[in-house]
Amino acid sequence: MVRQEIQDETDRITGKTKQISPIPIHLSIYSPNVVNLTLIDLPGLTKVAVEGQSESIVEDIENMVRSFIDKPNCIILAISPANQDIATSDAIKISREVDPSGERTFGVLTKLDLMDKGTNALDVLEGRSYRLQHPWVGVVNRSQADINKNTDMIVARRKEVEYFETSPDYGHLASKMGSEYLAKLLSQHLESVIRARIPSITSLINKSIEELESEMDHLGRPIAVDAGAQLYTILELCRKFERVFKEHLDGGRPGGDRIYNVFDNQLPAALRKLPIDKHLSLQNVKRVVSEADGYQPHLIAPEQGYRRLIEGTLSYFRGPAEASVDAVHFVLKELVRKSIGETEELRRFPTLQAELAAATTEALERFRDESKKTTIRLVDMEASYLTVDFFRRLPQEMEKAGNPAQPTNPSNRGNSDQPTNPSNRAGINDDRYGEGHFRRIGSNVSSYIGMVSETLRVTIPKAVVYCQVREAKQSLLNFFYTQIGKKEAKQLSDILDEDPTVMERRQQCFKRLELYKAARDEIDSVSWVR
Repeated sequence: MVRQEIQDETDRITGKTKQISPIPIHLSIYSPNVVNLTLIDLPGLTKVAVEGQSESIVEDIENMVRSFIDKPNCIILAISPANQDIATSDAIKISREVDPSGERTFGVLTKLDLMDKGTNALDVLEGRSYRLQHPWVGVVNRSQADINKNTDMIVARRKEVEYFETSPDYGHLASKMGSEYLAKLLSQHLESVIRARIPSITSLINKSIEELESEMDHLGRPIAVDAGAQLYTILELCRKFERVFKEHLDGGRPGGDRIYNVFDNQLPAALRKLPIDKHLSLQNVKRVVSEADGYQPHLIAPEQGYRRLIEGTLSYFRGPAEASVDAVHFVLKELVRKSIGETEELRRFPTLQAELAAATTEALERFRDESKKTTIRLVDMEASYLTVDFFRRLPQEMEKAGNPAQPTNPSNRGNSDQPTNPSNRAGINDDRYGEGHFRRIGSNVSSYIGMVSETLRVTIPKAVVYCQVREAKQSLLNFFYTQIGKKEAKQLSDILDEDPTVMERRQQCFKRLELYKAARDEIDSVSWVR
């Protein structure tokens, strides 16, 4: 039945032709009457293609045979018929090509019973015609007539033993001839080879186990099914992401220096580009001061004009303040994106990556909005309450220089009610509202704005760091943690939905790892009998 199944399987693959197939048929036999041995039955080498075979059959068979016997762990059975000259044996020829030293080659002579009368194969069997490192073994198989009659293999083996024991030529070699002896010889040799190579095999297995375990660590272990373990896994992954993100900010990884660049270069450059000179031009100062005076010109100093000029100039500072907030927001978003990509443990969970990206984006936008409010407040605070001491320190003589005290008429010295010269009054008014007066106002305002600019150049970065960078380090995922703790088991499982390719690769690694561990345990448990 087994033989028939082999024939049927061959016919299913090659058809009822004489073609060959490289697809092996695996047959495992368990019996107390056989030795531990793995045998690969290869097709015999041929010289020419027969009817029903392709022209490349000779090359195809040789390539198939070579693909097996080239392997350094393979033991080669070079089978040659005894009734042909051993020098023409294709099996010996190809074996010698792949195993020049002969360490892996066993010579087998068949058809000893079919040799011409008066001849024998003792020169070959005893190693005189062609010497191998291992002894030659002769066998007598069933004849075609026996095969056609389905002669039992046990009977065939008994006949083989009788042949060698009663043969006048091979009787003295009978104990080292036959298929049973060949099987035992090969089994013993295979055990000795394996025993000699166990250290290297064990080393290779251990190395493979280490590599697979390392890859399993990289891919991540399988996810638990209960909600508590899944929540713990998510939180652990988030903490690893936060550590990477903080390393970017604190200097362990590149990127945090870009925030300092915003404060050290972009903000000062933006402040320098403000159109303050245009706003404090002589023409604009005259216009603002005149509009502030209304129908009554100012008496001593145009206080309302000063306030309007300062407030109008400080309104320009809102732009650089908001631009600094937006620039830092952009840097933080980029660092978050890089941190998600650099957190290796997250790569297997695309859904969790998307959830983290959305949560961090929302948090950073909240921080940005609060930062904008704070920096705008800083600008508005400077405009809402001016530093009085700055103006009190201005030389009062500069104001008085435009209105010197006028000498009184000597004849009128005794009469305190005598009015001054009308022409002098007109001169005073001309000086007070002359170009020099408005230039001094513009200059004073410019000096004050310069002082405020230096203050804002320092305080805006402080506000941005406090409201955005500090908050990103301390509470970037706080809201996400709150929300994730409220999710059901099904939602947590969806978040930990892995990439199918990663799951498949992990399963493959897991199976290989189990096989290697089983092989190692089996090798460790074997007691080799010498």
